[in-house]
Amino acid sequence: MKVNRQLIVLTHLSQLITLVIGFGSLLLPLFLWLTKKDEVYEMNEHGKRIINFQLSLLIYMLICIPLILLLGLGILGLIILGIISFVFPIINAIRASNGEIPQYPLSLNFIS
Repeated sequence: MKVNRQLIVLTHLSQLITLVIGFGSLLLPLFLWLTKKDEVYEMNEHGKRIINFQLSLLIYMLICIPLILLLGLGILGLIILGIISFVFPIINAIRASNGEIPQYPLSLNFIS
């Protein structure tokens, strides 16, 4: 295995692809993780955390949609989730470049 911090940083930042093309925040990191997890040191750990975070965001967003109709709180929830989904990939890309393990808030553990 080789150390490739740039690829790990790129994997964290690949979550932001949704801002450019409208989708892919789960697909692109999943592809990078599945193809490089056995070749790059620590890619498996970072990839699992990214995928868990993206799946968690998807579930939380699906929960917020009916809350828009029922209480109006869903809009506030979607705004907060949007901010979290923009800020934390950047923060964790910086952490990854420093060799630290990422911490994503509200992340459920689907892949351990």
